[in-house]
Amino acid sequence: MAKKEALRELQSRLAERLQAARTQQRGSSWLAVEVAGRGLLFPLREAGEIFAMAPIVPVPHTHRWFMGVANLRGHLHGVVDLAGFLGVKAAEAAPQQAQLVGFNQALDLNCVLLVDRLAGLRGEDQLTREADDGAARPAFVGARLRDASGRAWQELSLAALAGDEAFLKIVG
Repeated sequence: MAKKEALRELQSRLAERLQAARTQQRGSSWLAVEVAGRGLLFPLREAGEIFAMAPIVPVPHTHRWFMGVANLRGHLHGVVDLAGFLGVKAAEAAPQQAQLVGFNQALDLNCVLLVDRLAGLRGEDQLTREADDGAARPAFVGARLRDASGRAWQELSLAALAGDEAFLKIVG
């Protein structure tokens, strides 16, 4: 019971900080998440609501990474296992700390991404941009950054992901 209360408090604090960060116009800021042990950064202006895990109804004939649909606050959302879509792990049971991160309403996509863990908010003053290695990567993969502790973070543009043909084609 204490774990649930602590998780609710964390979600509440993150929601408050997300709202405060959206209203401030200083520099870049991101929602940091972990997916299959990798650190990912979603631009705050593109991220939407954060949901606790909810019952998911499978949809037949879709890719393995498309987990199905969930009723979140009275609206149906497609649920995508982000690690599965990125090809960094096979679809399996969600970890206990798993969360669903929605897209900003302005992106007009009723979809949420399953992430293993929320890792808080990051600002550009906390991260150092690494040099581009020139490797080919999808349009939704942005800059690679590193924090003060040396941890690598990969920026993922949710706006570009929302328009990615492979992401939108859920039928397998």
